[in-house]
Amino acid sequence: MSDELIVGGQGAGVKVNGTGAVRQLWTGNFYNEGINSHDGLFDKLREECGVFGVFGHVEAASLSYYGLHALQHRGQESAGISVTGGESFNYHRGMGLVKEVFNNENLATLSGTCAIGHVRYSTSGESKLANAQPLVFKYREGDLAIATNGNLTNAPDIKKRLEREGSIFQTTSDTEVVAHLIARSKHDDIVLAVKDALLQVEGAFAFLFQTRDKLIVARDSHGLRPFVMGRLGTARLFASESCAFDAVGGKFERDIEPGELLILDLKTGAVTYDRFSPVKQRAICAMEYIYFARPDSDIDETNIHSARKRMGRQLAMEAFVDADVVTGVPDSSISAAIGYAEQTGIPYELGLIKNRYTGRTFIQPSQELREQGVKMKLSAVRSIVEGKRVVMIDDSIVRGTTSLRIVNLLREAGASEVHVRISSPPFANPCFYGIDTPSRQELIAAVKSVEEIRQAINADSLHFLTKDGLLAAIGRPNGEYNRGHCTACFDNHYPTPVPDEAALGCGCD
Repeated sequence: MSDELIVGGQGAGVKVNGTGAVRQLWTGNFYNEGINSHDGLFDKLREECGVFGVFGHVEAASLSYYGLHALQHRGQESAGISVTGGESFNYHRGMGLVKEVFNNENLATLSGTCAIGHVRYSTSGESKLANAQPLVFKYREGDLAIATNGNLTNAPDIKKRLEREGSIFQTTSDTEVVAHLIARSKHDDIVLAVKDALLQVEGAFAFLFQTRDKLIVARDSHGLRPFVMGRLGTARLFASESCAFDAVGGKFERDIEPGELLILDLKTGAVTYDRFSPVKQRAICAMEYIYFARPDSDIDETNIHSARKRMGRQLAMEAFVDADVVTGVPDSSISAAIGYAEQTGIPYELGLIKNRYTGRTFIQPSQELREQGVKMKLSAVRSIVEGKRVVMIDDSIVRGTTSLRIVNLLREAGASEVHVRISSPPFANPCFYGIDTPSRQELIAAVKSVEEIRQAINADSLHFLTKDGLLAAIGRPNGEYNRGHCTACFDNHYPTPVPDEAALGCGCD
């Protein structure tokens, strides 16, 4: 009897070997349900979620579809949209990409002028529909839908307390913790109940709360996760990134302020600007500028592409090396590579090409394929790098495995030297605010020196951008601590209390 691998339907992800032994390889209908959520070939960090909201537009569901599509890079495992028109309250959620979850038929059932949408990437626990957002609840004042991006650092403790008091949880999401806090509030008014709940939680979040007649928008008091507001005619738009507004023909208006609470009333059309908390130490996630956000997005009035180019320029000033070509690891490092090339005068070339059609993998790669797996997604252009001294720009090094594979890929294509420049400081600490990161022990910068990392990735030289250089390149004013950024993943200075990292999972799971 030969090995048998079941890749779809009942028993998916089970491998039976010649002796009859059964081994569970993955959960769900196929390996990497969604896209790459369990892929060990690349050790890039992953954003966990993206949210999109519409208020006051007859095509709210369709706008949300296109808005979520623009935010697909923030989560590829599930998608959902909830819509209300004041009387009706409908929603649809599913596993997979936005274009796979929604079609003309199910979008047609989502009628109303107010919508909230969500894309999700899970990091712990089983990938399942129950955790897909928006989460929808029944409570004493009616229907309630919630979509969020971020992570609540004290959610496990609150959940334990609520369970001891009799609460029964249907998901593993800390979004449901907030729903229970709202339901248990002494206030019947939903706005007061939401404020009551938000004052009890800590961490990073961008929330959209939807009832039959209201949309409530809230951002954590440190501003850790990005959250922006825009307009489309008279309609209001809300999103994790401003690029989503461009996708629907809208215009960026401003960032939601840390601690701000907006209440939009469907019955009257009124918008009330309020607060649930004063602004605390402002701490915008630095990794949004470095890696997560799309280059065409603006965060706190700073364009991402321009900030990354300045990071590349700063890298060149900190660690120039004589070379023949500069290349960036697609896609997030291209802007920094252009900046490095412009500053040094070394030609920028497309030395690495990304294969954009390997998103969904229906088979479990063999160990040999995993070792060579970078070739599934990246190819070195031999005519560009052969016999050349190459400066390879990347945005971060997490475990180091991907960097080693890419350096070796360039060497196999004939590069005579490979000098690695990273447009961020060493990533040495886990994130608790809505980014999927390995444990501290798995982060190569936490256990190795820069020279040891250089040897581990087989580079001729290696330099990480300094923290001061990073903050200067982002370009926010220097009037706040750390220029108003969270750099805990680099310096271990967390802006909020954080728990034992082993006890905390993803806020979207």
